[in-house]
Amino acid sequence: MTTDTPTETTFGNRSQPPKPIVPKSASEALRPEQGTPPPKRSKGSRNQFVVFMNFLLSAVIFVVLAGGLAVYLGKREFEADGPAATSTTVMIKPATGVAEIANLLERRGLISDGRIFRLGVRAAGADNRLKAGEYEVKAGASMRDIMDLLVSGRSVLYSLTVPEGLTVEQALGRIAEHEALTGEMPAEQPPEGMLVADTQRFTRGTTRAELVEKMVADQKALVEEIWERRVDDLPLADINEFVTLASIVEKETGKADERSRVAAVFINRLRRGMRLQSDPTIVYGLFGGKGKPADRPIYRSDIDKPTPYNTYHIDGLPPTPIATPGRAALEAVANPSTTDELYFVADGTGGHVFARTLEEHNQNVARWREIEKQREQEAANGGGEGTSAAD
Repeated sequence: MTTDTPTETTFGNRSQPPKPIVPKSASEALRPEQGTPPPKRSKGSRNQFVVFMNFLLSAVIFVVLAGGLAVYLGKREFEADGPAATSTTVMIKPATGVAEIANLLERRGLISDGRIFRLGVRAAGADNRLKAGEYEVKAGASMRDIMDLLVSGRSVLYSLTVPEGLTVEQALGRIAEHEALTGEMPAEQPPEGMLVADTQRFTRGTTRAELVEKMVADQKALVEEIWERRVDDLPLADINEFVTLASIVEKETGKADERSRVAAVFINRLRRGMRLQSDPTIVYGLFGGKGKPADRPIYRSDIDKPTPYNTYHIDGLPPTPIATPGRAALEAVANPSTTDELYFVADGTGGHVFARTLEEHNQNVARWREIEKQREQEAANGGGEGTSAAD
């Protein structure tokens, strides 16, 4: 049967009375209920070792990131265009360390930061590969460009030209005056004709003695090489006479197509026992290695003045060369033209006219005298300067 009395709820054989319904006001009904509280931290997470390790890991990550950024920025600066607005030469002395080089480059305004240069050189493994020398740093060159330049050793090269036809004394004068060379001149002067006629390339700081030694060695090698390839039956006793005759040929003509022909005339004269009668030998006998002043002509009295070098008075060749012969003059004497010509004289155009007989030669000389006379008249009238030459 049913009754109006409430019944008890049973659970687990235990009965629970119903919760009373508590009425709420409108504001309480609208207030949000309290959420679930957060879980309590474990004892392990509160351990000091774990806290320290978390800090250490964070610090390592920060350092790695900062280091990577520093490397990136340093590399960018190392490879960026440098501050130099114009090309500049810089001298790196021997035994100069990387730190000194970096400071020098920074003082000269060639790099922006010496520390970055040092670190970049170290990172490239070039600490011990930077070479001493004088270098030209191009405008805007980066630190890497400068490092590569110093590693390459491509120093600034200077040049000194000794042209064919100079005496040893004249050549040594040029060497003594060159500002990029250092040290004293050799105590002993090389033999006449035994400095190579060439352009020498060298770095600043090369000694004068070293350069002279090289030029002597180069000329010796050149002379011996050409002497070995000479034609048979040359009327020359030894290699000294070979250089001597080549020096006379060098002074007689500067025209390449005439050298072997001029050499043939002198060789033909030597074979016949005729005197060479070469004007340049007169000049050397009078003035020696200093050379004739440019404004001083050769006078008839000079030709008549006997010296050991005046081939108008001596038989055969003079005792030594009279100048430095170049390769072309040496080749001309070693392999002269095949001709029976015995004479030559200036033709008024910078070259010479050749003759087989004295009669023909005298006619050529007469024509040259007329050219000289005409030039002297023009010079007197203000039309030009006269020149003189002897046959």
